[in-house]
Amino acid sequence: MNSDRKETTPTIVAVCKSSTTGTKKVNVMHGTLLPNYGLFGDAHADNQTHKQLSLLSIESIRNMMDLGLDLKPGDFAENITTEGIEFTDLTIGTRISLGNSSVVEVTQIGKECHSPCEIGRQAGHCIMPTEGIFCKVLEGGKISVGDKLTVI
Repeated sequence: MNSDRKETTPTIVAVCKSSTTGTKKVNVMHGTLLPNYGLFGDAHADNQTHKQLSLLSIESIRNMMDLGLDLKPGDFAENITTEGIEFTDLTIGTRISLGNSSVVEVTQIGKECHSPCEIGRQAGHCIMPTEGIFCKVLEGGKISVGDKLTVI
């Protein structure tokens, strides 16, 4: 066992939203997930799509920061930034509980980028196409930074 590696309980480290699509999101610290819709007040929330909520790990963001980029949660337009959960190990249909009452279901892993984003141009690649996930909100509720996540 590697003693340098610490186990981290999966946790929400940022709850991010934006008022318009195509922009970086801002950490608002807490929010409300609405069933079959997404994060209330976010420009990407929509009951017509399977991409109601996006999640990305802080570990993935830190890997990009190691390339010399100045980044923070929300810069990849993700709604929820997490710590301690490996999204690349999940499959479509996996359910995740967030906080005390919310449940989401993974509907898409990664996304197609139609053109390189600003980060992709700077670093030569972007992590959302392979490391971000999209979910449908099955059960809503309030979520906050510090809330736990559990794969169910």
